[in-house]
Amino acid sequence: MSSHAQHPESQGGAGLAPGARAMRAERDGRLASWDVNTAPFTVAWELTRACAYVCLHCRADAQPYRDPNELTTEEIFAVVDDLARFGSSILVLTGGDPMARPDLEDIAARAHSLGLRVALSPSATARVTRKRLVSLREAGVRRVALSLDGVDAAVHDGFRGLPGSFARTKSITQTLAEEDLALQINTTVARHNVESLPEMARVVAGMEPVQWSLFFLVPTGRAQIATMLSAAEHERLFNWIYDLSHVAPFDIKVTEAPAYRRVVAARNGQGANAPVAGAGYRFADGLDRPAVGIGDGKGFMFISHTGDVTPSGFLPFTAGNVRERSAVEIYRDSPIFRALRDPAALKGGCGSCEFNSLCGGSRSRAYAVTGDYLAADPACVLA
Repeated sequence: MSSHAQHPESQGGAGLAPGARAMRAERDGRLASWDVNTAPFTVAWELTRACAYVCLHCRADAQPYRDPNELTTEEIFAVVDDLARFGSSILVLTGGDPMARPDLEDIAARAHSLGLRVALSPSATARVTRKRLVSLREAGVRRVALSLDGVDAAVHDGFRGLPGSFARTKSITQTLAEEDLALQINTTVARHNVESLPEMARVVAGMEPVQWSLFFLVPTGRAQIATMLSAAEHERLFNWIYDLSHVAPFDIKVTEAPAYRRVVAARNGQGANAPVAGAGYRFADGLDRPAVGIGDGKGFMFISHTGDVTPSGFLPFTAGNVRERSAVEIYRDSPIFRALRDPAALKGGCGSCEFNSLCGGSRSRAYAVTGDYLAADPACVLA
């Protein structure tokens, strides 16, 4: 891979030409001032639920065939045009397996032409060919995220439900490097791999990704509460991730674990008003990290294959449907989204916590475990 994320303290601009420094300053200014009340930093779009995998944790309960009620190409184009009103949001084309849609390149090209920053999260199947990856790169895809959930085929293939997926994933990473497409590795952190994460970090480093994205399991869809880690285990891992972030050759991002920001602030000797963990990371593919805290409905939005808009793929509260209402209006005006962006609306330990603006807890996990999306996050030791 041609470039890696660096730590903020090593990212000076002294070696840049004046024009490049100005562009970097402008980009950093946009990240620092990103208003999550008016635009999501990231939009994840489940283009289809069709997928050959039967992953144990699947939040979507993906199916082998495409749903006839999926949004059509024309409907998707109309929504992409609407999403462009957000500005330069990251648009993650996901599924199911988005490679199951023959119009994927057209969708990516439309989004790219309108200024959205396009990423792709495919399943590691025979559909991910070199030819298809090149066509997607030419259409404007900047980064490809692949899932890796174990240190070897036995663990990974068992979790993903498809023999050979580990080997295919490693093969695809090599093709991405050869075709100069940035790689992100996604790992679901749960009972099956928690003890092997240090070894996984070494495996991931060998794949040369720009980012290792750790998804802390939310017990929804096929995922079960018994596979979720305890609050104490989350806390231990947060501290391990903090230490790793200072030596790893890749950026580390956590998802559905906002309490990590609290740990980073504490380890940095800062309080509840500390800068968000990871702010300032820059990538050659332009998918930089925001300088604000992102959470369910707060800087993040999910669109389903049939057009339902929810705060997250793990939080099944439909705030509207793009066939009936603008996605921009849903994000900005829906009572659900507004509540999720209001720290004063939080309940229990999250409501009284001094870090609720910096963290806010996982609203998806709170709902999955308690039935109340504003309740305390059961994965936090302070809740």
